[in-house]
Amino acid sequence: MQVNQDHKSFVMSRLGKFCGAFALATTLLVNGGQVNAQDSSAAQGGGGPAVAAAAPAAGGGGDVAKGKELFTNNCQQCHNTSEVALVGPGLKGVRQRTPSADWLHKWIRNSSAVVASGDAYAVKIYNQYNKVQMSSFPNLTDKDIDGILDYIDSESAPKAAVAATPAGGAASGGTTTAAASSGPSELFTLVLVALLVVMLLVLGVLFVIVNILSKAVSPQAVGLDSTTPTVPLVQRLREGLTNTVSNSTVRSVAIWLFLFVATKMSIDGLYSIGIQQGYAPKQPIAYSHKLHAGQYKIDCNYCHTGVNKGKSATIPAANICMNCHGVIKKESPEIQKIYAAIENNQPIEWIRVHNLPDLAYFNHAQHVNVGNVQCQSCHGEIQKMEVVEQRSSLTMGWCIDCHRKTEVNTKDNAYYDKLVALHRKESREPLKVANIGGLECSKCHY
Repeated sequence: MQVNQDHKSFVMSRLGKFCGAFALATTLLVNGGQVNAQDSSAAQGGGGPAVAAAAPAAGGGGDVAKGKELFTNNCQQCHNTSEVALVGPGLKGVRQRTPSADWLHKWIRNSSAVVASGDAYAVKIYNQYNKVQMSSFPNLTDKDIDGILDYIDSESAPKAAVAATPAGGAASGGTTTAAASSGPSELFTLVLVALLVVMLLVLGVLFVIVNILSKAVSPQAVGLDSTTPTVPLVQRLREGLTNTVSNSTVRSVAIWLFLFVATKMSIDGLYSIGIQQGYAPKQPIAYSHKLHAGQYKIDCNYCHTGVNKGKSATIPAANICMNCHGVIKKESPEIQKIYAAIENNQPIEWIRVHNLPDLAYFNHAQHVNVGNVQCQSCHGEIQKMEVVEQRSSLTMGWCIDCHRKTEVNTKDNAYYDKLVALHRKESREPLKVANIGGLECSKCHY
């Protein structure tokens, strides 16, 4: 009898230890699986492999870098740098096939005047492209136009090979970015946590079964003691299961585990209120950013005209769409919706995707124009989206994390000279947004 009692005490002790370990493991797994990690990929100054691309010699003495900027903002909506025609002709070899450099300068500044003068080549181009009038750019100087033409020539020239990253390149921070992006995805982590929880549950069930069977085959249970009657196996199993369930340790662990999981789920649910990450509503017109911003490389500023000027990036008006679709794909059912809106004098009712609460202040111009933040930093790879969705959480923690990691571009900006000097007296780290008031409550809440 004393042996059976010792065996029972030993089994219950093992059961108590297992339940305690199981509760601790489940707590750690639930906490680990539900952590909303901040997105560190938006940190500025990451760096990458060095690219050695020798710029071709400028044919007209223009600034190629400035020419690229001017081409992107003024020409890219209607022209390609290749031979492929868009609204207007492809511009590869445009210097060679036009009458002269002086003619090109006049044409770009005021094509209408050149056509009206009866110039044979101008009239030919005008008729060839359905008599679509090219926009005039009277403010461009000869140097600006030469820069655009040099940029077009540079795009047509063979590209230089990518140079190998030097052995010491890891010190520049490029390896850090690669390492950060090569980590396990959030989905993989959740799946792994779920598998571990299931495995622990299976082990728990197996332990209970072993415990019941160990009781069922004990000397007292099988009747090896002549003074004890034999108990049927089914009854022994039922009694073992009942004793396990009615055990105070098991019940306490189950109750505390249930309360913990319920509390954790409630807190996570409260924190997720107002977060629309992954939200991708169906728009009234099937506009593809993948086609326009990706394939045709239309600059975001061309449609969202307020992004460099004010708080809101603004939704494009129908007349911006008609700059191209007055000629292109007029017969498309989706384009016909734009025509209908214009004819009925009704706005297109786009559905807003990214929406901050009224208590938070965000200024696009401050980030894009002053901070040089790229659209993809907040909106994700918008140029690859067929349907726009909210990629970032846009929570306060997400914004603060970005302010803590983003370096301020102080180069050639005298406004920051004194701030940089004061910062270097206290720290060797680069000046971050957090160091210039980026974490003050009044910056975003007013």
